[in-house]
Amino acid sequence: MANNDSVVNNPLRALGLEDKAKSGLRSMGLVMSRAGLGKTAILVQFALDCMLLGNRVLHVSIGETVGKTRSWYDDILSLLSEGESVEDIPAIMNNRMIMTFKESSFSRAVLEERLNDLVEQDIFKPECLIIDGFDFGSASRESVQEMRTFMEQSGLKMIWFSSVRHREDPRTSADGVPAPCHEIDDLFDTVLVINPEGNEMNLDILKCEECAVDPGTTLKLDPSTMLIQKA
Repeated sequence: MANNDSVVNNPLRALGLEDKAKSGLRSMGLVMSRAGLGKTAILVQFALDCMLLGNRVLHVSIGETVGKTRSWYDDILSLLSEGESVEDIPAIMNNRMIMTFKESSFSRAVLEERLNDLVEQDIFKPECLIIDGFDFGSASRESVQEMRTFMEQSGLKMIWFSSVRHREDPRTSADGVPAPCHEIDDLFDTVLVINPEGNEMNLDILKCEECAVDPGTTLKLDPSTMLIQKA
């Protein structure tokens, strides 16, 4: 494990969330931005950290192919290391599974059924779940609450979601969480929002329990890589 950590230097650890993963505390996190601004890149960084800590990660990609999702891991890992590939680091290769869904076919029930099949056949039992592309715009509060219940019943340590926000929708919660998640922000322990400002890309920490940085903090992202810039 120490060797893996020395190979992969993830600046996202500035948030200090790896301590939560180590402790086994259950949590749900959310990354928001307008379309095409790097949500998946942030989710993949969290996934890589979970895997390097010895956790198995199931990456659920809604509306994307397995090949496209794999390429995100290859690209981000190459940036975080000296050109290493997923195949070069067993802790990543052995601890990741990618599952894809069409946008019209994803639900908690279908996900649970497919995951149970993997577990019952002793193929893969994840500790961490990434759900990229969940449609919060049409989701009810009950359906998101169901995902938190699913996390607890399945023994998952954490679930990370992505959500698209829209420029033309100004609604926000009291903590500044944008629509369409402004009325369900209490269901998440961590909420991060990617905000472009001129030529800069900011990562706003709106909510972050057990974080090494306080809510209201803004971290700078490298616009070309979507990695946190070192101070």
